[in-house]
Amino acid sequence: MEGIFKELQKLGFSSYECKAYVGLLKVHPVTGYEISKRSGVPRSMIYEVLGKLMDKGAVHLVPSEPVKYSPVPANELIARLRKQFDQSFSYLEKKLTALQREREMDVIWHIRSDDLVLQEMEEMIARAEKELWLSAWEPQIPTIQESVERNLREGVHVFSVLFGAPEAKIGTTFHHDYMTPEVVKDRTGGHLTIVARDEEEVLIANFSDESTSWAVKTHDPVLVLVATEYIRHDIMIEEITAQYGPEKLDDLWRNNPDLVHVVTGKRFDE
Repeated sequence: MEGIFKELQKLGFSSYECKAYVGLLKVHPVTGYEISKRSGVPRSMIYEVLGKLMDKGAVHLVPSEPVKYSPVPANELIARLRKQFDQSFSYLEKKLTALQREREMDVIWHIRSDDLVLQEMEEMIARAEKELWLSAWEPQIPTIQESVERNLREGVHVFSVLFGAPEAKIGTTFHHDYMTPEVVKDRTGGHLTIVARDEEEVLIANFSDESTSWAVKTHDPVLVLVATEYIRHDIMIEEITAQYGPEKLDDLWRNNPDLVHVVTGKRFDE
């Protein structure tokens, strides 16, 4: 009997409520006085306990003289409790997960060292389910190639901009040909690398020969959007250059001080 009481208490029944309900299952309908006598619930407490059991939907009042009480059949009570708890779990799963998701969006993880950054890149690539946007450099490509190929086989749409690897191909590939990798490296201070997946998560890394490589990772939708748009714009620039020729693009910016600053990261007079 103690085992039954223990499990009922896990479901929100007090010790006295357990005793009264189990006592009613054995003999019913009976008066409050009889329940008190059979179950061991103090007479001064029995009507309060029965009222709480009625609120829980575990006991029925039987109109009679004197008033008697009858239990809801055990199978009905269990089914009702199971339904109530399932509804509570479903509600909490939805609401608590949403709260956790909001918190995750606020967090920016910082990662350092080539090995850890590459590991995070591989893991994020493996999590992609719908689409993957990559901006990567030749030294990092072999490490991520296998993870990307697996995603391609599973139907993930992959778009990549590759620096300094003219023969490499990762999904729908665009090579950064207009400006030499050295110019970009000089402007960004290293190999600026991006992995963005499913409009949900992004990793922005910078691999450097002169200092410790670093990355930030986040679910923040603003940063995911900005990083993805950065890759989209790089793709379009490469396609425009391929279509109209690098000479026209050169004419557009090389004699414009503001655009020189935008493209090279340096002032026109430096």
